[in-house]
Amino acid sequence: MGKTVRIIPVLDLKGGQVVRAQSGDRASYRPIVTPLAESSDPVDVARGLRTLYPFPEFYIADLDAIAGGVPNHEAFSRLRGMESSPELWVDAGFAEAKALETTLDVPGVSPVLGSESQDDDRLLRRFGAHPRLILSLDFFGDGLYRGPKSVLDQTDLWPRRVIVMTLAKVGSGSGPDFDRLAEIKAKAGDRDIVAAGGVRDEDDIRALTALGVSAALVATSLHNGTLTAAHLAAL
Repeated sequence: MGKTVRIIPVLDLKGGQVVRAQSGDRASYRPIVTPLAESSDPVDVARGLRTLYPFPEFYIADLDAIAGGVPNHEAFSRLRGMESSPELWVDAGFAEAKALETTLDVPGVSPVLGSESQDDDRLLRRFGAHPRLILSLDFFGDGLYRGPKSVLDQTDLWPRRVIVMTLAKVGSGSGPDFDRLAEIKAKAGDRDIVAAGGVRDEDDIRALTALGVSAALVATSLHNGTLTAAHLAAL
């Protein structure tokens, strides 16, 4: 068995608040209610998550920006300004070179290039070699890949870190998409593969580790207690 999977907490932002993601139906997401924080404010929730484990990084899905709205820049700045400033992986629906370049210039922020936001492989070709760029291969409720075929097929364009995002699994408690993860891992070479969607508990973490997955994006199981501080400390 390889190195244990690293847990990266997810903050889904909508209207400046953290919302609870459920099966990729973004229109229905509502502000999160969690025992870890008294509000859905991003910094409150991030601090609450850090009571479980001193997470050094967070994944941010800026749902407003992904939908073509105004990015939650203020929330990013406040999160970066926290004590023990976390690294941020940010998916803000990047579809233009200027926005991607600007984000790559921000210390401590790694932009996530979501396949669902791409019309072609232009940005991946231009920025794929940048050490902080992350690619997200996005699969929706129908199980189908969403994005340009060349982004999925031309693995030589992929950056060092690749997220396998199965939206139907998000918040579902149904377990990771092991078959798809194995398929992507098999053609990814020595790149870091990151699982996103459905991670429930220690057993899932062990199975992902055995598969050779490097990290997992997790939210629901941290808030509902199926992954506890004791579990995280033992990883």
